[in-house]
Amino acid sequence: MAVKKYNPITPGTRYRVGNAYAEITTSTPEKSLLAPMSKSGGRNSQGRMTMRQIGGGHKRRYRIIDFKRDNDGVPGNVKTIEYDPNRTAFIALIVYADGDKRYIVAPKGLKVGDKIVSGAGAAPNVGNALFLKDIPLGSEIHNIELNPGKGAALARSAGTNGVLMGREGKYAVVRMPSGETRRVLLTCKAVMGSTSNPDHALEVLGKAGRKRWIGRRPRVRGVAMNPVDHPMGGGEGRASGGHPRSRKGLISKGKKTRNHKKHSSKLIISRRKPNK
Repeated sequence: MAVKKYNPITPGTRYRVGNAYAEITTSTPEKSLLAPMSKSGGRNSQGRMTMRQIGGGHKRRYRIIDFKRDNDGVPGNVKTIEYDPNRTAFIALIVYADGDKRYIVAPKGLKVGDKIVSGAGAAPNVGNALFLKDIPLGSEIHNIELNPGKGAALARSAGTNGVLMGREGKYAVVRMPSGETRRVLLTCKAVMGSTSNPDHALEVLGKAGRKRWIGRRPRVRGVAMNPVDHPMGGGEGRASGGHPRSRKGLISKGKKTRNHKKHSSKLIISRRKPNK
């Protein structure tokens, strides 16, 4: 297990379950791959709040991630495994034979000193980026492209992966982490293996202050508001508030919101199963 339970020496550590970060090898990021990040606090250009529950949080710098893996045929060496405050999975610093340095989303099991490569002819080993037409059936894959050359869009968060189920003409059949089965063009790339930090879901923050450090402000339930503030507000006593809906009145918890005219809808073979 890569999580650790803290001794209850303070109220904040009584229930806290944190990450042990056993895979992390350094705490100093590569300066050439950092970019500044600005915060909006949920406000638009006029200074008006358009998104609630956003604000505060520790200052961050963005790590430039190579989602395209377009350095084909050039072998790379894994130099470090690092923590990224902007995503749930860990990242790996790759130093290529031509001197190029890039960050990638670290696959589970990737270690310092391992060799990776991308493109046609690459072996189906963990961390290698291959075209879907070259990946063996039944393999676990992550960082899956939806459009050739655009960069990874699917299965990028901690502990997730898709499975290559088969091939149909110019399409590959991929089972998504959600359980959805869809077609993806064979000319799209994917990375072998599953993403790192699979125990991320087991973490428990332990106190409200840690949520504020992340940048999330308190969330007030709609039923606790007045009728002027929320459709589910008001009522005598602890009224339930009627059918669940958003602050703007859009029905939630069951109402389908996907646009049936969306271009990629025809590529979906079976939708994900609803949570029971």
